Amino acid sequence: MIGDLVLALGLVVVIEGLALALLPGRVEDAMRMLASLKPDTRRLIGLASLAVGVLIVWIARNLL
Repeated sequence: MIGDLVLALGLVVVIEGLALALLPGRVEDAMRMLASLKPDTRRLIGLASLAVGVLIVWIARNLL
């Protein structure tokens, strides 16, 4: 269980690092776009991302 959590956190760091290394300008554009959104919209995007992430983890753990 703890190993899975550490693995997941490591994968998040790898993906974030890839985005920053390969597309730094696009990351800045995305941050500006997010900053221009209302807090409620950002919250909704975050909750939707959370739900998709939980679904992916559930599929990976139970169906694959």
